[in-house]
Amino acid sequence: MAVSSSTFDTVLDRSNTSSDKWSKYPDTVLPMWVADMDFDSPECIKSSLNQRVNKGVYGYTHTPKALESAIQSHLLHRYNWQISASHLVHLPGLVCALHLSVQTFSKEGEGVVVPGPVYYHLTKAPQWSGRDLLHVDMCSQDGRWLPDMAQLEAACANPNSKMILLCNPHNPGGTVYTKAELLSIHALAEKYDLLIVSDEIHCDLILDDLPHVPLASLNKDAANRTITLMAPSKTFNIAGLGYAFAVIENTELRQAFNKERAGLIPSPNMLGLTAATAAYEEGQEWHNALLMYLKGNRDLLAQRLAATPLKMLHLEATYLAWIDVSALALDDPHQFFVDAGVGVSNGKDFGNPNYVRLNFGCPQSILNQAITRIEEALIAHGFM
Repeated sequence: MAVSSSTFDTVLDRSNTSSDKWSKYPDTVLPMWVADMDFDSPECIKSSLNQRVNKGVYGYTHTPKALESAIQSHLLHRYNWQISASHLVHLPGLVCALHLSVQTFSKEGEGVVVPGPVYYHLTKAPQWSGRDLLHVDMCSQDGRWLPDMAQLEAACANPNSKMILLCNPHNPGGTVYTKAELLSIHALAEKYDLLIVSDEIHCDLILDDLPHVPLASLNKDAANRTITLMAPSKTFNIAGLGYAFAVIENTELRQAFNKERAGLIPSPNMLGLTAATAAYEEGQEWHNALLMYLKGNRDLLAQRLAATPLKMLHLEATYLAWIDVSALALDDPHQFFVDAGVGVSNGKDFGNPNYVRLNFGCPQSILNQAITRIEEALIAHGFM
């Protein structure tokens, strides 16, 4: 069955589903914060889950070979990255892998280099474990968010530094790092002998005609010092099913990672494995249609925001708009949007309170409604 735009135009009722996204704010506020789309997952996933549930026995489950093969095929055909199934580590989520990586490969008081503003668990992972967070500014360079390379080298050169946490594509901001940019980052890691943990969970959500380059695929040294974290959760809207994976080609690193996780981080649950297998084996048509729809939403948002004092750099990937509200000179930008009836993410959580993050992974009718509320609030407060 062909996937049409009407698949994504349908407004779903997510009330009474224990949804984090839809439970945070009052009913009068449109929730557009956490990275959770308001779209029905692909039929292939729902069908696979129904078939598995109907078997009626839900015992301990190991990772099916079909999933490992599907991941290998996905990485090869989409990113020209060939990996061995033995390089995979299957996990119940990506966030726990970020924290585990920091705790496994650095010691208390050692330095962890993090370009930001960035998804907050990349900064919480070192902070919560007593590591020294070495912040590097992400700056606007030719209309894209990129790390200040002078700052990055200074942080990497710090003799206390042990690792870099990178987000590619970047969240928030949507930068898709080019191969040349990644080579520059890798060169610093190699020069100062640092491990790289690359959060690539949004790699399947590139909206422009740009290639995603897994950092570990650059060369042999990059493969040897990189832990790559990926998941189908954002792409196929199955975060609640709890499945992610790490690609760790270095045997010594992989063994240390698995030793540290033993007894603390469980294996993925049966339904997460089932959904991931279906997504990677059969979800391509739905995935391609999703990208077209999200691109339309991005362009709509950019067009309408251009007529306001709000600014947004061009978003190359993700469905998470990073919006500059500094022109409004508000004491609490986040609350301004909530009062307007739009529940965005607070930019302060990512590292800059003069921004908000808006999730446009929703039916276009909902997005239009949200933008209209923002425009009306700007007019009511004399900003337009």
